[in-house]
Amino acid sequence: MMLLSVLAEKLNAELNGDAACGVSAVASLEKAGPGQLSFLSNSKFRSYLADTQASAVLIKATDLPFVAPGVNSLVVADPYVAFAKAAQLFDTTPDTAKQGIAPSAVIDASANIAADAHIGANAVISANAKIAAGVQIGAGCFIGEGAEIAENTRLWANVTVYHGVKIGARCVIQSGAVIGADGFGFANERGRWLKIPQTGSVRIGDDCEIGANICIDRGAIDDTVIGNNVILDNLSQIAHNVVIGDHTAIAGATTIAGSTTIGRYCIIGGAAAINGHISICDGVHISGMAMVMKSISEKGVYTSGLPATTNAEWRKTTAKLRQIDQLYQRVKLLEKQLAAADGSADSASED
Repeated sequence: MMLLSVLAEKLNAELNGDAACGVSAVASLEKAGPGQLSFLSNSKFRSYLADTQASAVLIKATDLPFVAPGVNSLVVADPYVAFAKAAQLFDTTPDTAKQGIAPSAVIDASANIAADAHIGANAVISANAKIAAGVQIGAGCFIGEGAEIAENTRLWANVTVYHGVKIGARCVIQSGAVIGADGFGFANERGRWLKIPQTGSVRIGDDCEIGANICIDRGAIDDTVIGNNVILDNLSQIAHNVVIGDHTAIAGATTIAGSTTIGRYCIIGGAAAINGHISICDGVHISGMAMVMKSISEKGVYTSGLPATTNAEWRKTTAKLRQIDQLYQRVKLLEKQLAAADGSADSASED
């Protein structure tokens, strides 16, 4: 339980209401009850303020008049950011740091493991791996030879980190992630595929979140690089030699082909497909399901694909799309005819 007076100080918020009121959890406006904190970041949902049972709400100053009587308010510049910080204060995620090294863990004698690191049951730490202070390795994880994990990074269960991979400080790697598997490198010799050894690695910066069941391939020669504070959602594929700039966020099931560079502060929607060997500049927003086939050099919002509609409408649209080439040829013919007619008119006027 945290008093609102203390919470307001931690969030740099202006408190309107009972400073001695306590909250111990966060919840949505619709479902929050006594002892819980909620927030309003979008004025479209302002009507919920009148009915919420929350003990306190995080709001902008412009929403203060709409708060129901008896509900305490914490006025902040950005309620969503403040809610994120408050949620961290009330986080109920289990802390395994006090468990030490599980007896069933298999650790090579040459591995360098900080005294306060936690190694879960059945985890494997290979030769010359480096596990820094405060690192938590979940049950069933595999850490390859020479891999390095920096301070206070947490790996949930069954994460695989291949040889030579370097992961920065304060990262969270969700279960099932595979970091440093071979990239898709093959040469074709008269119909037979020959594997190209992937001799690069993966470097992940500080404060990153790597989603569940994600695959980040190691580089073919140079490293695959994930910058600082990058957020990668579940089930995404990051191919070999991709470079992702700081503070970029990529939603689930996105596929990025090899040797593509993505800038800083980009936001990529779910299930986007990004071609290989292209560059995307800083500050680009790509809508979900978009297919990016060529480089983007100007920041802005980019969208492709058809939104869902009824099957009947989709069939009509598809039938029309098949006629685009015919329409194009007709337009070209008309343009030629118009140009010829204009030429004849000009000649007649000169005569």
